Amino acid sequence: MLKYIIIDDEPLAHEIIEEFCGMLPHIQLEKNCYNAMEAMQYLNENTVDFMFLDINMPKLRGLDFLKTLSNPPKTIITTAYKEHALEGFELNVVDYLLKPFSFDRLVKAVNKISEKQTSNTTVKEISGKSDASIRFFVKGDKKHHQIDFDDLLYIEAYGNYTKLFLNDEMIVSHEKISYYESILNDGNFLRVHKSFIIAIDKIRFIEGNRIIINEHKIPIGQTYKQRVNKLFNA
Repeated sequence: MLKYIIIDDEPLAHEIIEEFCGMLPHIQLEKNCYNAMEAMQYLNENTVDFMFLDINMPKLRGLDFLKTLSNPPKTIITTAYKEHALEGFELNVVDYLLKPFSFDRLVKAVNKISEKQTSNTTVKEISGKSDASIRFFVKGDKKHHQIDFDDLLYIEAYGNYTKLFLNDEMIVSHEKISYYESILNDGNFLRVHKSFIIAIDKIRFIEGNRIIINEHKIPIGQTYKQRVNKLFNA
């Protein structure tokens, strides 16, 4: 588990970062700091793995604060001003996020820090039967979600993460899609695109190069067409 703090004088910035980071299962918020002096006091007494740091704050700018730290945590700059990017990278920041930034962009920045972090997903068989129900836990939104593969509609690759789509929710897992391909039963699930694995029994219909599951439209990759065609000849 990677621990982080947010340093920003705008409460809305904290809310956005917290919301995005709450979807990532392997990181944990330790402290909200609303100015550099508050952050300095916290870091003098505590250790974190990384921090989100705003540049334009009252009394002490973010980059000036960073210069005062002899052994700073890994830093992701968050700012509305791109002209400070060069100065930031000279201070060895991990990434530089321009406000307003998307979830995708934040994930890319966190990936640079957590690339080698071990997975938080645990898989286990509930029964010893050959057709046993398979369940697994995914940590997201500060909870451990237990998921039955029978409830799974499809999985979508999302950088170094995956999105797991169920009937009424979507959960982000810190596992690559190749991991799920290795543990899923070939008879029930099928990889139909480099970025998608679908539950065969959840298919409503196939139209052209798309598979329809509920209201979702999943593309069929060119190199996976032959796999899909076998469904018609099974």
